[in-house]
Amino acid sequence: MPSAIKFSHLDKVLFPKDAITKGELIEYYRSVAERMLPHLQDRPLAMARYPNGIDKPSFFQQAAPTHLPSWVKQVTVSKEDGEISHVLCQDEQTLAFLANQAAVTLHTWLSRVDRPERPDQLLFDLDPPHEFEEARHAALALRELLTELGLPCVVKTTGGRGLHVGVPIERRYDADELREFARDICAILESREPDRYTSEVRKAKRGDRLFLDVSRNAYAQLVVAPYTVRATPDARVATPLDWSEVEDETLTPSRFTLRSMGGRTAESDPWHVMPEPATSLTSARRRVDSLLAA
Repeated sequence: MPSAIKFSHLDKVLFPKDAITKGELIEYYRSVAERMLPHLQDRPLAMARYPNGIDKPSFFQQAAPTHLPSWVKQVTVSKEDGEISHVLCQDEQTLAFLANQAAVTLHTWLSRVDRPERPDQLLFDLDPPHEFEEARHAALALRELLTELGLPCVVKTTGGRGLHVGVPIERRYDADELREFARDICAILESREPDRYTSEVRKAKRGDRLFLDVSRNAYAQLVVAPYTVRATPDARVATPLDWSEVEDETLTPSRFTLRSMGGRTAESDPWHVMPEPATSLTSARRRVDSLLAA
């Protein structure tokens, strides 16, 4: 572990609209490290990097860079045509180092390196066609259904128009099994309000319906990390929420930005006490089958 990281070009502007510099990005990630690291540690990581700012050419990096400091941990995992090495972000120093590399947005797996084929979260990506309000409504409807199934859940903004709803689970199920289960849950939601929701992958066939996306539950798929910054002009942040905030009709994703998060991190963390992970999905599976057959 280095005694100090050699930062560079701290005054480089990464977000031109608000003149947010790389130095500010680094300090932001340092300020949220205590909250963010539990959601990063032991998970393969990928990065969206913007070396000259979000309005300039960028690249998405899954494989770990070839020249990393020895103290930055890596993990090699299987992929369809071989293997790939990912960065692991285990500590604040690595998080700051990645920010210095202009890694604006961090993406993680839903599983950890000791059991990469067994996710510890079931994820629903609520992607509205137009307005955030559509995602807010969907998240509340999904929470009601999940509660009906006996599955507690958490929610966060994505930094875009959508919301992510996650169900903590014990690592007993493989990714394909979980994705099929999530699809069936979405099929129930879609059957209840077919004019509002769809699982149709092709955009041309969705119309004005909100897309219920469960594809991120597949093996090696990526999801934006909690508290990560997105490459939007106002530097929005993917932010964990309390469900009472989702119930507030005035909620907007633009409320949470790199520069506004200081006040929020001074308050209680909505995800400080996560729901106990579901030890078994058997009873929920039976209930889902019953609702689909009805």
